[in-house]
Amino acid sequence: MILHRYFAQKYVFYYTSVFMIFVIFAGMIDFIEHLRKYGNDVAVSQVSLLTLSNVPSTVYQSMPLIMILSGIWLFLALSRSSELVVTRSAGRSPLQFLMAPVLVGLIIGAITVAIFNPLVAAMNKQYSNTLDEIETGRKSAFSVGAEGLWLRQGDDLGQIVIRASRSNSDGTVLSGVTLISLSNDGNPTRRIEAERAQLGYYEWILRNAKIWPIGDGINPEFEATTQKRFTVPSNLTLDQIRDSFGSPQSISIWKLSPYIADLQASGFSARRHAVWFQMELARPLFLVSMLLIGAGFSMRPSRFGGTGLSVLTAVFMGFGLFYMRNFAQILGENGQLPVALAAWTPPIATFMIALGIILHKEDG
Repeated sequence: MILHRYFAQKYVFYYTSVFMIFVIFAGMIDFIEHLRKYGNDVAVSQVSLLTLSNVPSTVYQSMPLIMILSGIWLFLALSRSSELVVTRSAGRSPLQFLMAPVLVGLIIGAITVAIFNPLVAAMNKQYSNTLDEIETGRKSAFSVGAEGLWLRQGDDLGQIVIRASRSNSDGTVLSGVTLISLSNDGNPTRRIEAERAQLGYYEWILRNAKIWPIGDGINPEFEATTQKRFTVPSNLTLDQIRDSFGSPQSISIWKLSPYIADLQASGFSARRHAVWFQMELARPLFLVSMLLIGAGFSMRPSRFGGTGLSVLTAVFMGFGLFYMRNFAQILGENGQLPVALAAWTPPIATFMIALGIILHKEDG
């Protein structure tokens, strides 16, 4: 028990050290990049806020690399100090002294998904909104709920709020549409209801629309008109709509399941979100597997030499498995693999590969 606690404490120290190094480097690189792109347009304080909003997402994506590097660092240190040799001499197999780091890795994975994920989602959404406001001067918003879906677009003339009861899978064709035009001071100027709205080239094309003007001294119903085809200017594009509702990274894992249900009820394809949800559930297993990959290549006694080559092999294998996981995610999102298969096969395969490497290198 004392030995397990000792190995666990050592791994927590090395993991924390690698984590903080990544945070510092990610912050420095992000700050320099944002300062280069937006330094002439915004204050340094806003650049700093952009950086702080983006760093959690960068570190979150780097978690597999952090796990493998911290595992390599731990077992190289134990090997160079001959602590692994002493542990083996005491009759402990590698699988036994791996139990404590693996348990810590599982706890880190669970904390990453349960606590760090919602923080990253909130900061990612804040970063996207701030960046959109800096680049366009206006915010575009999209939300989906049980009552339907809502869009907001804006330009120098004002805002347009769009509500629809249903949509196609990518949000370019809306049904049961209501549009409210607002002036820059927030007063409504026009209401439009249409059976259907289709996103064209910087415009919404409405079918069977009824338009009510709104303003002082105006009788909206008396002056209402109907049009079989009516167009409303729009600064939204297909990519912007997809980015608005199609980024599961900006949704907390605790809210992702009901959000998927709302997407499906509104007619959207929720496959991307379903794949991401399952991959987040599988993330602790994948992180532990990356730790084991690092351990498998760094537990050999340092007197045998070849340490640099082993570390390099572990890092490259980690990158390869990481990209294999991303490739499976793409196949799952495109419908070429079932959701569960795309999400769970890479972590399980990585775990089995890591276990095989450790068993192969274990003496006896």
